[in-house]
Amino acid sequence: MTSGGSFYITTPIYYPSDVPHIGHGYTTVAVDALARWHRQAGDDTWMLTGTDEHGQKMMRAAAANGVSPQEWVDKLVSEEWFPLLETLDVANDDFIRTTQERHEESVKAFIQAIYDRGYIYAGEYEALYCVGCEEFKPDSEIVEGTGAFEGLKVCAIHSKPLELLHEKNYFFKLSEFQDRLLELFREQPDFVQPESARNEVIAFVQQGLKDLSISRSAFDWGIPVPWDSSHVIYVWVDALLNYATAIGYGADEGDFARRWPGYHVVGKDILRFHAVIWPAMLMAAGLDVPKGVFAHGWLLVGGEKMSKSKATGIAPQTLVDTFGSDAYRFYFLSAIAFGQDGSFSWEDMVARYHAELANGFGNLASRSVAMTAKYFGGSVPEPGEYTDGDRAVQTLVADATRNADAAIERFRIDQAIDEIWTIVDALNGYITENEPWALAKDDAMRERLATVLYTCLEGLRALAVLLSPVMPASTQKLWQALGAEGALAEQPIREAGRWGQLPAGATVAKIAPLFPRIEED
Repeated sequence: MTSGGSFYITTPIYYPSDVPHIGHGYTTVAVDALARWHRQAGDDTWMLTGTDEHGQKMMRAAAANGVSPQEWVDKLVSEEWFPLLETLDVANDDFIRTTQERHEESVKAFIQAIYDRGYIYAGEYEALYCVGCEEFKPDSEIVEGTGAFEGLKVCAIHSKPLELLHEKNYFFKLSEFQDRLLELFREQPDFVQPESARNEVIAFVQQGLKDLSISRSAFDWGIPVPWDSSHVIYVWVDALLNYATAIGYGADEGDFARRWPGYHVVGKDILRFHAVIWPAMLMAAGLDVPKGVFAHGWLLVGGEKMSKSKATGIAPQTLVDTFGSDAYRFYFLSAIAFGQDGSFSWEDMVARYHAELANGFGNLASRSVAMTAKYFGGSVPEPGEYTDGDRAVQTLVADATRNADAAIERFRIDQAIDEIWTIVDALNGYITENEPWALAKDDAMRERLATVLYTCLEGLRALAVLLSPVMPASTQKLWQALGAEGALAEQPIREAGRWGQLPAGATVAKIAPLFPRIEED
């Protein structure tokens, strides 16, 4: 990825029928970390997140709470979804709501465009519908109910009975795009990642595509179909279009041309919408398909996907109150292979917090700064002649920087952190091997002591830059403590491994523990 190029990336647009859990937080901080990395790399970066506020499920939730749908979504977004971004230290560039006029008007323009191009027709539809998914379910996701639902058809995802709906709807000619989609997957093998997700999508399309109902006429909470106000646009079509409307489609073509196409990071349960329906809609409109779709796995608690009904949905604030936002971000982005399912447990988070953050990174920072204050009056020393061991550290820092950037290009944030963490481990080992406290006792070893401490401080400078997309708060504290020049967020991240950027003579400042130990009850 060339510095200066456009990098537009989105979270899925969240359905705020209830409060966010750590699964929503996981996706959001992953996209934020990717966006922060590319900003520091000099790429023209734009991160979008937002809320999908139409549909039957939202209307029913509002009625159950005795308010209008708009009042319900306003309350949820303002009290739960906006605060989530602050809680997790997310630096998004935009937040779109599908009830905003800028979205609604551009959705109408898009639907009118593909209607005018002959890809929409009127018809009748009868199928089993899941309100929880807001989707007419394919046969593969319909199961026989058990227990209280015995004899009923049940959604395989939500384990709740499906509703048989018969409506007059408008349909999108999705079936016409089967061959073009398969050609896309062949020509761009990394269009869908990871490989398991790509194989799933290809198999789904090869089974044959059916035309898609894109309107509903049984309720009115949605965007009206522009040529028939008795219908509203199907909530998933409305939602997918946020990726285009937020950057100017139908309103600011210059901005749209600058940003589009972009990358989408989604949970694997909504992969089909993003990797099949969305590119087909764009093809129908004569627009470029996305650059890529990355599907991450589920967060499991107690071996099961998080669920409100099973009381496994954990609020991000619960973890942030104990560990802090940086530890939250680090844990979920490093402990789980991005693209695969991952299990969360409180015990694992506590163990990793102490081993990797408090004892590993945090202790490295504290003792390096403390020894500089003690032995050199708080001034970054001028290094002397480097030994092979010193040069090995320099090579490792350069390699880690390059390898981490390559991992980010593959959307493997976990692998990028693993590469960066080789610096933490190497510097801790370097201190143990060189024993600066012993060197300080011998005036003849003054130059060697200076070289050892400079190596530690310069390595920490590189770590502050490389880890800032993942842990922006603690790295900012470290950056200030090192007396480094310039704003941390403006440091070219792909140049972090270039040795010697921390100037000798800079003043280090006392630093409080970046990750204080957590006392367990």
